[in-house]
Amino acid sequence: MAALLKEESTITAKGQTTVPKAVRQALGVDYGGRIAFVVDDARRVYVEKATEEVSDPVVDRFLTFLAHDMIKHPGTSVVSLPATLRDRMAALVGDIDVDLDAEIDGVVAL
Repeated sequence: MAALLKEESTITAKGQTTVPKAVRQALGVDYGGRIAFVVDDARRVYVEKATEEVSDPVVDRFLTFLAHDMIKHPGTSVVSLPATLRDRMAALVGDIDVDLDAEIDGVVAL
């Protein structure tokens, strides 16, 4: 296999590395983009742009539990918030106008 690109990167004490800019450009990924590491039987490692959303197993299990509970207990699994809690939440946010479709500025840690 002929190499189109070869770049090197150092692994830190925490096991982290920087994906070289030329590799990021070749993969079409940027800040916040996801990459996948694939190791074959010959222990060769390939890096590729991740194509699937990575799911969170804890969230997946919770959503599965919630779906089953809603089937078992229709009408009681999900109920409206008590008026006192709704009013308290409204008091905490006051007159803050939130645009849910607006871009998020700055770094976001999830």
